Amino acid sequence: MEPEAAKLIGAGLAVGLGAIGPGVGIGIATSGALQSMARNPDKSNDVITYMFVGIAFAEALAIFGLVICLILLYTF
Repeated sequence: MEPEAAKLIGAGLAVGLGAIGPGVGIGIATSGALQSMARNPDKSNDVITYMFVGIAFAEALAIFGLVICLILLYTF
């Protein structure tokens, strides 16, 4: 396998596999937030705030995967 092909495959895997975890995490966080808001509507503002903080942390993992992809594509 040529180095250029390996680099492209590695970059694709870094983004693809790096987005699976955050996608599942965001789905679970949103589902839990919606269920808790349905059970206790008075606390909706607090739940939404914490949900967005959790989503931001999960999305940071996807951004790390993108950064690794860019490093693979443009440094080697």
